[in-house]
Amino acid sequence: MKNDSFKVLSPTAILGYGFPERSFVRGIEKRPDLIAVDAGSTDPGPYYLGAGKSFTSRSAVKRDLELMLGAALELSIPCIIGTAGGCGAREHVAWTEAIIQEIAREKGYRFKMAVIYADVSKAEVLRALGQGRVSPLHPAPQIAAEDVENSVRIVAQMGAEPVFKAMESGPQIVLCGRCYDPVPFAAPAIMKGFDPGLAYHLGKILECAAIAATPGSGRDCVMGTLYMDSFELESLNEERRFTPTSTAAHTLYEKSDPFHLPGPGGSLDLCATRFEALDERRARVSGTRFIPADPYTVKLEGVKHAGFRAISIGGIRDPILIGQIDSVLTQVKGQVSEALGSTDTLLFHVYGKDGVMGKMEPEKNRLSHELGLVIEVIAGDQEQANAVCSYVRSTLLHYGYPGRISTAGNLALLYSPSDIPCGDVFEFSIYHLMQVDDPEALFPIEISEVGP
Repeated sequence: MKNDSFKVLSPTAILGYGFPERSFVRGIEKRPDLIAVDAGSTDPGPYYLGAGKSFTSRSAVKRDLELMLGAALELSIPCIIGTAGGCGAREHVAWTEAIIQEIAREKGYRFKMAVIYADVSKAEVLRALGQGRVSPLHPAPQIAAEDVENSVRIVAQMGAEPVFKAMESGPQIVLCGRCYDPVPFAAPAIMKGFDPGLAYHLGKILECAAIAATPGSGRDCVMGTLYMDSFELESLNEERRFTPTSTAAHTLYEKSDPFHLPGPGGSLDLCATRFEALDERRARVSGTRFIPADPYTVKLEGVKHAGFRAISIGGIRDPILIGQIDSVLTQVKGQVSEALGSTDTLLFHVYGKDGVMGKMEPEKNRLSHELGLVIEVIAGDQEQANAVCSYVRSTLLHYGYPGRISTAGNLALLYSPSDIPCGDVFEFSIYHLMQVDDPEALFPIEISEVGP
């Protein structure tokens, strides 16, 4: 590494999404100082944290890791993985660690690995709650002790400090539990004296790989080069390019405030950030500042079990039914409630009308020539969910709405069997900030030698 620059190779937006090997080889040829990847997100919802499962496939994650680990070992540079297994709980970390161990055995690799865990005990959260150190993230409500007790798993989003500590032992691989997305890309550079504002901003873009390029893709490689006063972005695929507009647009991604981006221990101030074109394919960013926060807070993510789901999917083509779909579905709900006395959750998702935005849909009077309908039932056990879903589907299928001409077939059912048991349902129970005195204390580190 040159003293005045630090190169970070980001292969893909999520470990397991894949990337072209040709792009990756181009990145390796540029001799990066770090290979880093984000492996998780809350975007797929609470199920995966609750179930302890990954939302990416094992074979896809293994393929990506084989290329990344091989390159990191060849270049003798660190490889850092954030939010292992998609959600970063202990089960997800163990799942990813097993894949790494398997690759090491198959390839004959030997290296030092640091594993950082992010699980938080209920007792720790209850103690913080009682001390007034837990506050909601909008639009989450205040929580009570019952919400904590009902949670299946709770993780905290680590900042850079646990990675700093893990890196002190010189590991080749750092495997992180739940992690602030930019941290795997930024932490080693900050340790070497680079500006944390620029490092975190670079990490904010690199964690999504080539999504910030044009045309964007989460499945392609990017090289970010950090300098003392700026950073540069370069696509490793000749079909993509970084422009000031594409880079600035992505800086606004997942942000409610265009000028400030909060994270563990502080926030990015983007008021003076500049986006410039280096040439037709590369962009430069400067001016971003990091503002430390006092007190230091980490985000908690917790989920509770909410029941079992069954669904049925159908299509509606009759314009007479489409014209009165809201009232018909309300009447069907009433019939089901009267017949079953059920307190189970029954939802209708009407695609082509308001299936995406629900009550917030502004186009309330626009009618489609066809509608897609998802019947969803959530109950206390799978058998009950299946039974209610079956009853709702059959009731609607033969419901005699005003003006009906045919005597059956209100729904064109997509599948046979028509009713699909979906299993466990989880809900976010905790999506809150917790004040901490020590940003490392919640995140234990284990160091091990991997390989034969």
